[in-house]
Amino acid sequence: MHTDLTREELLKEPVRHIDIKSLDVVPMIEQMAGTAFQARNLAKAASIMDRMQNDTDCAVILTLAGSLVSAGLRQVVVDMIEHNMVDAVVSTGANIVDQDFFEALGFRHYRGDPFADDAVLRELHIDRIYDTYIDEDELRICDDTVAAIAGGMVPGAYSSREFIMEMGRYIEEKGLEKNSIVYRAYEKGVPIFVPAFSDCSAGFGLVHQQWNNPDRQVTIDSVKDFRELTRIKIENDRTGIVMIGGGVPKNFTQDIVVAAEVLGYEEVSMHTYAVQVTVADERDGGLSGSTLKEASSWGKVDTVFEQMVFAEATIAFPLLAGYAYHKKGWRARTGKNFNALLARQPVPENGG
Repeated sequence: MHTDLTREELLKEPVRHIDIKSLDVVPMIEQMAGTAFQARNLAKAASIMDRMQNDTDCAVILTLAGSLVSAGLRQVVVDMIEHNMVDAVVSTGANIVDQDFFEALGFRHYRGDPFADDAVLRELHIDRIYDTYIDEDELRICDDTVAAIAGGMVPGAYSSREFIMEMGRYIEEKGLEKNSIVYRAYEKGVPIFVPAFSDCSAGFGLVHQQWNNPDRQVTIDSVKDFRELTRIKIENDRTGIVMIGGGVPKNFTQDIVVAAEVLGYEEVSMHTYAVQVTVADERDGGLSGSTLKEASSWGKVDTVFEQMVFAEATIAFPLLAGYAYHKKGWRARTGKNFNALLARQPVPENGG
């Protein structure tokens, strides 16, 4: 990387988001079912995703970990929300705040170079995620915007879902870009949970807001997150999970089965359908690579319709989502609007 390159030269090619609607991948994936290795596993996972869409009683929970929106997968998630293919989202904060909300503010991620001189990038206020660039000055604006949203809320403890709804409201009120995961979920009543909410730009914004307003603090209650997502499981027993990556979103979502049992709902079912895309290895005992069969030993995931796909998300996720979209099972589905459910008084949390 030449040290004489300017910010303008480095931040000139925006990442383009994949549109699963533009190409029917069904025939190719059906051919992959007759092959081997991860191609066959991906085809099996695609068929399970199609089953989820055709099961209108099933609440589909999408979990997102890794840098997905910055890599061009924003539109995939938007399309799934718009077509009732997803009923709840559990994500890392980076995807929702630093990346999706960041783009809703009018900013972009840019194609970069994994071999760039990072010291030079630092001097130019450019952050790198492998081969993509982000303008650090624009990220600071995103942080400040989160602080401003928090500053306009009644002080108290909120679930991340409630705070993200305020972010959606902000997009609407300010006339910002509405082709956004945060906004479309707000519009459709699809809850977004970020269990580790402070582990992203939202954390900087909330720290800033609390530091400057010690008597008007807005905090995020991760226990309330867990309770709300568990309530969805209690109210809609039949569930399917599509997990892109692993980490906190994966464990948080799998755990709601056990949480419901702890609350006295012992008849709650394990997740009926489960698909995971990951590049993590199961042999080190880490969560992200642990198999869905292993999750069954904990009483979290049924093993009839489950499939691991050991593949990189930017390749596998558009194929899986594209297959489910073009099979059109979603046409019989209606939005479950779990945000409206969660706004009402909760059921007693003792199984009674």
